[in-house]
Amino acid sequence: MFLKSALVTFVFIVVMLAFYYIHIIYFKVNVVFYASLLDGVLAAVLVGLLFWVFRFFNNFSSLEIVQLLVIWLLGAYLFAISIPTVVDRSLSFYILEKLQQRGGGIREDAFQQIFQDEYMREHHLVEVRLTEQLQSGTIYIHNGCVKLTERGERLASFSRFYRKNLLPKHRLLMGNYTDTLTDPFRESRMKSDYRCQ
Repeated sequence: MFLKSALVTFVFIVVMLAFYYIHIIYFKVNVVFYASLLDGVLAAVLVGLLFWVFRFFNNFSSLEIVQLLVIWLLGAYLFAISIPTVVDRSLSFYILEKLQQRGGGIREDAFQQIFQDEYMREHHLVEVRLTEQLQSGTIYIHNGCVKLTERGERLASFSRFYRKNLLPKHRLLMGNYTDTLTDPFRESRMKSDYRCQ
């Protein structure tokens, strides 16, 4: 039974990775995380149906089949969030890639300028993040004004609550332990009034 489960799980992984590769090469992708997750769900459905049609699951109980599908879906979620989404969004990977691009070393005092002048532009951060939020239904744009939806308001409130109450109060930042990131707006100042109605 274990070998059969391992075999069908291996097939699921291969199919999921094939779906992912075909999806990113040949199809339009609105949000990397959602597209990767969809690939995993489609792979789970296809592999599950194929093995069910060909009676591969005859020795499995209904509970075991459901457990296997849940494991596959959790694996798809783990893949979607841990690999393509992290590589796509990670500032940590950007730092490593930028160091490599610049010959392996960059002055520490230059990173602020790199983030402002290069990172934002090279990774199209504003366009990417606004697109993700639009696709997620957390914002809308009306007459050039970006506004929160009710869902966005709830998520922002949850995020602020979690950050303030459930993130580390003593986090190491460049040799010092601080609670700065539990309230990043603590010393936030608006350089100009960019609010809209």
